[in-house]
Amino acid sequence: MQSLTHLLEPYQLSLFSFLMAFLAAILLGVGKAGVKGLGVLIVLLMAFVFGGKASTGVLIPLMVLADLFAVIYYHRDTQWHYLKKLLPTMFLGVLIGVWVGNDISEELFKQVMAVFILIAVAVMIYMEKKKANDIPSHWAFSSGTGLLSGISSMIGNLAGSFSDIYFLAMRLPKNEFIGTAAWLFFIINVFKLPFHIFVWKTVTWSTLSLNLLMIPGIVIGFYAGVSVLKRINNQLYRKLIFVATAVGALLILIN
Repeated sequence: MQSLTHLLEPYQLSLFSFLMAFLAAILLGVGKAGVKGLGVLIVLLMAFVFGGKASTGVLIPLMVLADLFAVIYYHRDTQWHYLKKLLPTMFLGVLIGVWVGNDISEELFKQVMAVFILIAVAVMIYMEKKKANDIPSHWAFSSGTGLLSGISSMIGNLAGSFSDIYFLAMRLPKNEFIGTAAWLFFIINVFKLPFHIFVWKTVTWSTLSLNLLMIPGIVIGFYAGVSVLKRINNQLYRKLIFVATAVGALLILIN
């Protein structure tokens, strides 16, 4: 413990703060393995330790690493045609997020996103109860989801809720859902990284060296998540995502 405390001195982190960040890294690994709905909790833990905007710089390299684990493990299940529909407007959303990210109130942004997420979840639950088999095919659905995902990904790392709702609407089986989402966020997080380094300057040598201490948490979480997912069938997986997404949106509102 004393040696760890000594390692944390350059970062001005208490042992408790580091353990909270390490827990977030474990949850990130679990989430990237496919256990959805943890994004809000991860963001809240990181923001608690490092502050809102600064936490995004600590989190983004860890997300890229966790995404890399996911694309390697689930690459055979990726449905590329869905990525082609989402990525163009998602890239645009990231650029909008870079532009407004310095000016918009984080509190207002999170509240608006939470309301959008709750509305989308309510619509999806309604469709689920009706047993509607129609898959939304209009370009506005994929484009709008991509745009909201890109903006919320850049400003608050909260894009997972919107993409989850989209893949639920497409009725993707569990592994295809996870594999497609893995590549989506690997691509978009790599795209975001230069903006964090050169525009917002939230990624520095100091944050990268701190990331090294949290990599074991990613590894532990990812393999724990894979183990859990093997025990969950497709129908239960859909229900868990609905619940986790709605709870996450409520956490954003009350935080």
